[in-house]
Amino acid sequence: MHVRFGFVAMSVTLEKASPSKSVTLKMYREITQKDPKAALEKIIRTARENLNNTLRLLRHCKANQVSMYRFSSKLIPLATHPELKEWNYVKDLQSELAEIGRFIRENGMRVSFHPDHYTLINSPKDEVFVSSINDLAHHCRLLQAMGLDERARLVIHVGGGYNDKENSLERFIENWARVPRGIAKRITLENDDKTFTANETLNLCEKLQLPMVLDIHHFQCNHEEGSALEQLYPRFAATWQGTELPPKAHVSSPKDNINYRSHHDYVDADRVYAFLRMARQYTHTLDVMVEAKQKDEAMFRLVRDISAKKGVTQRSLAALEL
Repeated sequence: MHVRFGFVAMSVTLEKASPSKSVTLKMYREITQKDPKAALEKIIRTARENLNNTLRLLRHCKANQVSMYRFSSKLIPLATHPELKEWNYVKDLQSELAEIGRFIRENGMRVSFHPDHYTLINSPKDEVFVSSINDLAHHCRLLQAMGLDERARLVIHVGGGYNDKENSLERFIENWARVPRGIAKRITLENDDKTFTANETLNLCEKLQLPMVLDIHHFQCNHEEGSALEQLYPRFAATWQGTELPPKAHVSSPKDNINYRSHHDYVDADRVYAFLRMARQYTHTLDVMVEAKQKDEAMFRLVRDISAKKGVTQRSLAALEL
């Protein structure tokens, strides 16, 4: 089985390359009172810096043979805020967005966004649903401006349980019919660490014909008694058929026994190795996103640690063969 590894948004080895620099609403309003034009220019400058740093990060990926990367969702400050609804940020940032997309296509990279936790398709409040669609549309708009097709995905959770998980799942299905097609074709669902288990998320994905991202740390935190990854894996992998993409998993390790849901600086190689040995029975390829505080360094360390184990060959700094 061929396994590619990627990391999330930031690098701890590339200096001064944050893609998430912000302009607060308070700051924007204060500048606006004096000079509205200057306030917007401040946001545009910050967005350009974030996009330029994103391109630097992608070049860093290429130099280190990393072909999977997750964008920061904070690339464009205040992009979805009502006070800037008239701002056509795609037009102002078209050159930077196009260059990022061109680099990704030329180097065959797999990229994604993971919109924030407040994106809730199954919310019982219509205003929250509408806000969630606006946020998803924003992420899709960026991918379209980059010239990336639907292989560039958005990863979201099912949403809240609202004290009635069964009805919350049904409401997701009902609301899904309201999701615009251009957004729907990019969505993947991930099991979460508190509410919807991998099995529940997988059932929903199968009903709606959506690919699923399997988070093995979340599985440890939240699963039905007696449930095993071996039981779920073949069905999970099958959700990716027809997408032109390998199945995708997220890996991380608990910060400690008290903060079990929080991410550690690094990832336990033994647990991931055991997972990969199981997975190779069912798939020939797998993409693994490393979610750890030490970002790219944690990913590189994980690949090195697993490569030292029996039956593993390191193909590059970010790829293994089992």
